[in-house]
Amino acid sequence: MHNKTLAAVAVGLGLVTLPALTGCGSTDATGSSDSKTVTLVSHDSWSVSKNVLKDFEKQSGYKVKVLPGGDAGQAVNKAILTKDNPQGDVFFGVDNTLLSRALDNGLFQPYEAKGTDLVLPQYRVDQAKHRVTPVDTGDICVNYDKAYFSEHKLTPPQTFADLAKPEYKNLLVTENAATSSPGLGFLLGSAAQYGDEGWQGYWKKLKANGVRVVDGWEQAYYQEFSGSSEGRKAGGDRPLVVSYASSPPAEVIYAKKRPGTAPTGVSYGTCFRQTEYAGLLSNAKNTKGGKAFLDFLLTKEFQDDMPLKMFVYPVREAAQVPPEFTKYGPQAKNPETLAPAKIAANRDQWVKSWTSLVLK
Repeated sequence: MHNKTLAAVAVGLGLVTLPALTGCGSTDATGSSDSKTVTLVSHDSWSVSKNVLKDFEKQSGYKVKVLPGGDAGQAVNKAILTKDNPQGDVFFGVDNTLLSRALDNGLFQPYEAKGTDLVLPQYRVDQAKHRVTPVDTGDICVNYDKAYFSEHKLTPPQTFADLAKPEYKNLLVTENAATSSPGLGFLLGSAAQYGDEGWQGYWKKLKANGVRVVDGWEQAYYQEFSGSSEGRKAGGDRPLVVSYASSPPAEVIYAKKRPGTAPTGVSYGTCFRQTEYAGLLSNAKNTKGGKAFLDFLLTKEFQDDMPLKMFVYPVREAAQVPPEFTKYGPQAKNPETLAPAKIAANRDQWVKSWTSLVLK
């Protein structure tokens, strides 16, 4: 979902024409393909421990090549545009905010991964066709810089409504809902909170209250946000940022000298539940290897490893959650959610309206 390498690229979610791309595992000009290689297409936050990946490669006989594709919105767009001649075999990183777009455009072919029966029921979707495999989940939430609020003797905001109050004017930075998965998740959270008729009025208030919008998560968190280690170095001046409930544990774990407490906190009344999926790409050249890789994503070894590599929660029953997560970044108890059908029916129009309202 996010890590230190997450790139934000302003491509947008509207489909535009891009040249067809080829990659290892896909057919090149000679029509050949490497059946011993599985190519994973993903957003930039994909990460796995070397020993865990090596175990898969040893047991399966396949080598894994990873092709990162920018932020989630960009990566999904590119995968759709190249679906007839895909860059790889498996795509990871389409979440519930963009899932209907991927499915409606025929991005994936059916495959029920081994271990699907061990996935927690609330994360299973498309069970009639099994075109995607649930992999991880997390909460998109506003994070705050504890030092700033302490120094200014100001109580951090805790709800969507708080963010529009005068005392938080010019403090929030969020990502573009048209180019960024967390930005879109935050928009959907506000739509769930205020309904079809109320969310635009809410964003008018946020705009009047000085919300800053940037292209993607990396820019928001590592350049604009004063609470992250990189943000402080970069002169970030916004003590509120749309990020993840798991960002505070990441700050603790990545610190050169581990602090006794996280330097950032979570406004739990602003959270939207996100789930990420992987799927076997339509027209994939190495379908056998792709299926083996999808099976791997649901193994206990991968699911236990994933939290401290991508700072997300596992979806497999009884998978291990690191103590840093429960201490510094527990999951939201009552996150905002939207039914997939609701997202599918409204997402594009909501993003279009949001763009006209907030960016113009």
